[in-house]
Amino acid sequence: MSATDYFTLFGLPQHLHLDLAALEKTFYAQSRKLHPDRFAAQPAAEQQAALAASSQLNDAYRTLRDPIARTEYLLSLQGIQLEEQSRAATDAAKASGTAKKQVAPPDLLEEAFELNMALEEMRAAQSAQHPDPNTRADIEAAREKFTAMLAEIQQQLEALWSQWDTAVDANDAPAKDAAKLAMVALLNRRSYIRNLVRDVNAALE
Repeated sequence: MSATDYFTLFGLPQHLHLDLAALEKTFYAQSRKLHPDRFAAQPAAEQQAALAASSQLNDAYRTLRDPIARTEYLLSLQGIQLEEQSRAATDAAKASGTAKKQVAPPDLLEEAFELNMALEEMRAAQSAQHPDPNTRADIEAAREKFTAMLAEIQQQLEALWSQWDTAVDANDAPAKDAAKLAMVALLNRRSYIRNLVRDVNAALE
């Protein structure tokens, strides 16, 4: 069972639009079959196997019911590792004791630089107990703008999920490749912007 991918585990095609109600129904049906009470009288090896299968089922369900996690997982099955999830970058950050850095989308470089400068000014002013309302207003405006960007990315991703599903059904390799590349770019962009919004929220709180 450990070699089974999450989609196969639920008897699903590798689609990005899923029937969540059906997914939940299948999850609970399989969970009942793997309940520890069913294996109480079985040898220890069978009990352990059932426990491992149940753990994998739980992981699969958590992943597939979340659209972003589902997309990242499907891309991993395609051999694609997202920038934020790069093991090499993670290991390097841990070794140096620094935060893992993401590559900023080129079109956001200037805005991200200005935002980080404003955040530094705001933190310095707060430390000196002389908050600047103008700086705060600028940061709140930036938060609103980047949050709107995230909503736009979500819409673009949903369109790509449909493109992917259509390509899978048609066994259209070039269309699948195009959808994959576009999803990777959007997910990396989404991750970068989410980190900016996180930093803004932390500063404003």
